[in-house]
Amino acid sequence: MHSGAALKGSRVAVLGYGNQGRAQALNLRDSGVEVMVGHRVGSCTAELARADGFTPCLLADAVPTADLVVITAPDEAHPQVWEAIARSVTPETVIGFCHGLSVHFALVKIPTSHGVVLVAPKGPGASLRQQFVQDLGIPALVATHQPGTQPARTLELRNGWAAAIGCTRAGIIETSFAAECITDLFGEQAVLCGGISELIRAAFETLVEAGYPADLAYNECCQEVALIGDLILKRGLAGMQSAISTTAAFGIVDAGPRLIDPGVRQRLREVLRRVESGEFVTDLMTDAADGMKRLHQSRAAAAEHPIERAAEKWRAESGKSR
Repeated sequence: MHSGAALKGSRVAVLGYGNQGRAQALNLRDSGVEVMVGHRVGSCTAELARADGFTPCLLADAVPTADLVVITAPDEAHPQVWEAIARSVTPETVIGFCHGLSVHFALVKIPTSHGVVLVAPKGPGASLRQQFVQDLGIPALVATHQPGTQPARTLELRNGWAAAIGCTRAGIIETSFAAECITDLFGEQAVLCGGISELIRAAFETLVEAGYPADLAYNECCQEVALIGDLILKRGLAGMQSAISTTAAFGIVDAGPRLIDPGVRQRLREVLRRVESGEFVTDLMTDAADGMKRLHQSRAAAAEHPIERAAEKWRAESGKSR
């Protein structure tokens, strides 16, 4: 099912209109679902929602008539979001999450009368929306944390939600809140965001410090990551090796184990331990209470890194040749 047919006659409140919230609200509406958009006081995205044709309102005003409430606000804001809506949702309302963190680590505790479900698209909101408008989709992990007083209805709303945002076009995988949460956090930190960012910068710095041109270092250590990523996605790691030169493939044999040595593997286990134990979430919430100071400092430092200037130069030069 590629539409919102399973949600026919139901109302969905989307709380938060950021990257994921906007994509989901638009996809739900395009699937014929009645959507209400809720925002926090002082939200900077309310005007964007209004420009997209919604009538945004405060969180508590968005949920009283909703059958399904989808919380797409940032994880660290979930306690405040739940506090704002807890007295306004009916006992039968199903509460939906796009990531299992706040439920698994008990940042929110929802009464058992509510069904609590997860639909976690495996990609950013921009990709979710782009694929949807092309009549495609991205896969999603789905789970039920608690069935509520009407288990069949909870499951129907969960699966209807996944269909209405386009994820069933690509496939859904049944899991648990815990498994989705831990694997997602670890993957982001070890590879997708933390690991790859540091590896790219470190490799770039190594070449530049050795006297090689910054634009060439950027191309080799960053630009071509997308090309290799596409090969891996289409062919797998083994298939990627057969699609590159023998010289590049032998580099995997020779350099790979030197980089990912037993010390790195031990540090990966430590990252996983911090995720599983909740230490990472504690640090996240501590930084949130401090105005996300560490996060903002990291973003500012990233913007000032020499690789960004090399990237700008590369994009400008490559654009001239088109």
